[in-house]
Amino acid sequence: MLKIFSEVSKYLILFFMALYTLKCFTYFTAKSDNKRRNIIIKQIIYMFFIHAICYMTLFINTKETKILVLYLAELSVAVLYEILMYKIYKHSSRLLTNNMVFLMLIGYVILTRLKYTTAVRQFVLGSVGVFLTMLVPFILSKMKKIREMSLFFSISGILFLLTVFIPGLGVTKYGASNWIKIAGFTLQPMEFVKILFLFFVAAGILKAERLRDFFVNALVAGLFMIILVAENDFGAVLIFYICYIMMVYLATGRPIFVVLGIGLLVLAVAGGYLLFKDTLFRHIMVRVEAWKDPFKYRDTGGYQVSEALFAIGTGGFIGTGLGHGMPNLIPVAESDFVFAAICEELGVVFGLAIILIYLSVFISIQNIAMKCKDTFYKYLTYGIGICFIFQVFLNIGGVTKFIPSTGITLPLISSGVSSLYSTLILLSVIQYVFILVWKEGIRIERERERSEEREEEFEERYGEFEEQP
Repeated sequence: MLKIFSEVSKYLILFFMALYTLKCFTYFTAKSDNKRRNIIIKQIIYMFFIHAICYMTLFINTKETKILVLYLAELSVAVLYEILMYKIYKHSSRLLTNNMVFLMLIGYVILTRLKYTTAVRQFVLGSVGVFLTMLVPFILSKMKKIREMSLFFSISGILFLLTVFIPGLGVTKYGASNWIKIAGFTLQPMEFVKILFLFFVAAGILKAERLRDFFVNALVAGLFMIILVAENDFGAVLIFYICYIMMVYLATGRPIFVVLGIGLLVLAVAGGYLLFKDTLFRHIMVRVEAWKDPFKYRDTGGYQVSEALFAIGTGGFIGTGLGHGMPNLIPVAESDFVFAAICEELGVVFGLAIILIYLSVFISIQNIAMKCKDTFYKYLTYGIGICFIFQVFLNIGGVTKFIPSTGITLPLISSGVSSLYSTLILLSVIQYVFILVWKEGIRIERERERSEEREEEFEERYGEFEEQP
């Protein structure tokens, strides 16, 4: 009986996952508010069905009551958050809220499967994070001069990055010195500096009037990246670099900046390889070798990628089922390689659906950026969208051997408080911009109505004179 339920549950999860993913995209084509509202309600139903089936499967496999307790706690927080977001920010993006909550729930499920204590920690800190970041739209609404704070964002970001070099505070993990330890908690400054960097670039571009201004901004942005290189955090360097190039391109509309950016990146990589391949770039060379032939270097640097590929291949299209795979064999499966663990037990189809959900989030963010009339928030929103989707690309690309592994986490799913909190903050910023866009739309609509009323009044008052011979 239990085997039958386990087998059926796999197909039920995939069925509801397909429906949820489909609604992510039909939402964009809905013509009325009622249709969009119905799509959101159906998404919520599918989301909680998937969550419930996953935890019921885990409970049947383990027979541990604590699994059900954690499920009820997660369900309560998710429902409460959905209600509060709707009540407090009635004109926020419900699609963005649903996708954020759903991705976090998927993260809790797979972390519970991998390591219960890690899942509990992620859930508790994540719950605190979602309610704290609800304040972000309110705070931004009070910061009227935020677009003039580029100097503050640059200085505070650089100083925060440098904290990893303070003796007794900085910590080295997996070959990168990009962590700090405070009161027993390990944090990654880069994740929070990423937010400051995006604000700095948006504010800097906004007030740049001459080529000299862009050059100064580029030097400051380069300083951020030099510090990250010194920390051996090359994944973060790529994120910062791509975000900067794309935001400058949006502001100027000149493809030459993209061409120059790619050219400089190629030169930097080639120069770094020739000059520092045995010192500073040695950490990267190990990952490149593992990427080229992970099975050849399986006993050294290629073990992680090899196990991830084995896991994905073992799971196949529909997965082995929760609790029936061996995802714990993948090193750091709960953070960097969580996508491989998902694909092994929930299936490649489920993994592809997750990618599509991330893509729908990106499309939502870019739609908001295009509709935003406030130039500062337009640049910022665009940068956040690029940062979000590029982080997804780096993580999944590394897990699937499409690109060398960079040590970047999967947003909202991977274990890690720093990554989770920074993503929650950035998505809360997007919610604020969405509310701005809605207000702008209402203002434009009212102005149009007033204009039509004035035209009608004019016709009523003077039209009779035009009709006279």
